[in-house]
Amino acid sequence: MRPLAARLPRENFPYGKGGEPGDVPGGSMSDPFARLRRLRASEALRTLVRETTLDAADLVYPIFVTEGQGIRREVPSMPGVFQLTVDRLPYEAEELLQLGIRAVILFGVLPPERKDERGSGAYDPDGIVQRALRELKRTHPELVLIADTCLCEYTSHGHCGLVEDGKVLNDASLPLHAAAALSQVQAGADVVAPSSMMDGVVAAIRSTLNEHGFTDVPILAYSVKYASAFYGPFRDAAQSAPAFGDRRTYQMDPANAREALREAEADVAQGADLLMVKPALAYLDVIRLLRERFPHPLVAYNVSGEYSMVKAAARLGWLDERRTVREILLGIRRAGADLIITYHAKDVARWLKDGSFWEG
Repeated sequence: MRPLAARLPRENFPYGKGGEPGDVPGGSMSDPFARLRRLRASEALRTLVRETTLDAADLVYPIFVTEGQGIRREVPSMPGVFQLTVDRLPYEAEELLQLGIRAVILFGVLPPERKDERGSGAYDPDGIVQRALRELKRTHPELVLIADTCLCEYTSHGHCGLVEDGKVLNDASLPLHAAAALSQVQAGADVVAPSSMMDGVVAAIRSTLNEHGFTDVPILAYSVKYASAFYGPFRDAAQSAPAFGDRRTYQMDPANAREALREAEADVAQGADLLMVKPALAYLDVIRLLRERFPHPLVAYNVSGEYSMVKAAARLGWLDERRTVREILLGIRRAGADLIITYHAKDVARWLKDGSFWEG
């Protein structure tokens, strides 16, 4: 018997590959009359059948808190991102809430003379992040406060743990991370986020929080954190670059994906409540792996280098910033992320609010 297309009048399939006899209408053997463009004909239809959505409430905004008064200092390598003093935080929080952003993650910025070998600023009850947490909890209690829990922003050597003979010590560093998490929760953190990639850090923090009665405080584990070139602008913002070597002995090798499952499994077993993949854009496959394996809320960190690349290209006129950011964030969501930590959060929230996010 002749193929179906050869038996149909030519006018029945003017949209095939040239409309020649033998072509399958719509180009689909399983559905010979499919015309997928029907669902793209208008903005109303495209909105109706859109598979992946994005809302301001899906975004977490990073904030860098620095010492001093009245400071709002732009980070040179991150246009639109600022280091803020504690007294400026209520204004920032008000803006975020008006835009519909409900969560922030806080990072401390200390001058070199305030840093030491043990990173004591991380667990100082009067430390920079602790003061920021108390101020935001007082002025805007409805904002979800996530505290980045690490030592690297506070150590004189810039590493995420104690150092001896040039080696970062894992087990000896765990009590310091636990102390930092406890001080952050006591200051008002709703969530603590250990980011050091020290083995056992989630268990150490969970045990310490439980012992002090904070059994209901969630842990957002930086479960899958790669040793990435995309962190450069962040280290500029947080002034946390290592003084020697790098962090490859404790952050993950970008070549590995199966190892990410082992890292996440270990954190879940130790009491993690949320899991994170960092960076996001080069690791969408890893986000998908975790999404398929774990039911836990999954967070992706759209990191500083990913942000700065877009900003730089947009300033040069090489990319349409809004459309590029839309594709990136939708790709992260489509891969399986429930929440996205991103420096684009305020821009995206504004675009969503004025209706321009989906245009073009």
